[in-house]
Amino acid sequence: MPAWNIIQAVNDALRIEMRRDPRVVVMGEDVGRFGGVFRATVGLIEEFGPDRVIDTPLAESGIIGAAIGMAMYGLRPVPEIQFSDFIFPAFDQIVNELAKLRYRSGGQYAAPVVIRTPVGGGIKGGHYHSQSPEALFIHTPGLQIIHPSNPFDAKGLLISAIRQDDPVIFMEPKRVYRAARGEVPEGEYTVPIGQANVAREGRGMTVIAWGAMFHEALQAVEQAEDLDAELIDLRTLWPLDIETLVRSVRKTGRCAIVQEAPRTCGFAAEISALIQERCFTSLEAPIARITGWDTPFPYTLESEYLPLAPRILGALRELKAYEA
Repeated sequence: MPAWNIIQAVNDALRIEMRRDPRVVVMGEDVGRFGGVFRATVGLIEEFGPDRVIDTPLAESGIIGAAIGMAMYGLRPVPEIQFSDFIFPAFDQIVNELAKLRYRSGGQYAAPVVIRTPVGGGIKGGHYHSQSPEALFIHTPGLQIIHPSNPFDAKGLLISAIRQDDPVIFMEPKRVYRAARGEVPEGEYTVPIGQANVAREGRGMTVIAWGAMFHEALQAVEQAEDLDAELIDLRTLWPLDIETLVRSVRKTGRCAIVQEAPRTCGFAAEISALIQERCFTSLEAPIARITGWDTPFPYTLESEYLPLAPRILGALRELKAYEA
């Protein structure tokens, strides 16, 4: 079984689905001859040709608008938005057209579009290449949001996303594109959409994370065995596996949520509300949110902005020490 990084896993998932289903097409800025800015689509144009691996203009609204039209006529497009920060020119197409297509057509049209995009900071990209906009899309009914943290999940979830008929925003944590490595089965397999992974069991507290922040949270809890933390990797942000979270929090009585995005109105706030509604009588401390700051993402102060392992560990110790 090969040990791959996330880039290799994504590339293999695309290749498998393009071989399996001739309706699958890849499109985006520099995805063809160049193989993508992060090389996630390298080699695809040589195998499948320019009719299925399409280099597009630098026009995100046009990329997504074309993908919607392709999907309505029977194709299964996988457009790439080069950085998630560039997705905002396509926001209208995604929120007002793609997300609502099945509903407003009374089920006559499906929208099997999977939008791949790298997210997050940690690569010195500054405020135009480092944002985490997941909450904006989770707030939009009709979209599924997937955010894997490792190669195995990235491949299996991407295959699952391409095979189903609803639109997906597939967020890839670029900070660990190559750093997160793991064994990935050759050939096709799927990981269920909407199912979190309990990566580490414990009884002292529940720690919830996703994407690149999962690795920071893992480092923090491994440094403090006395916390006896149960660590959950969400994998799919929406639909949310609330049952797994509730089961864990009812067992541990304490909960912390780690999120790279800014604090205010971030997805951690929604998770906190959902858990509080269901676990109020089990909670022994207020739910902790460990997040980015409510500022534009800084270029020179990345390590201060990101909720890295030392900051997470300090917050977890405060959570453990809390007494009503």
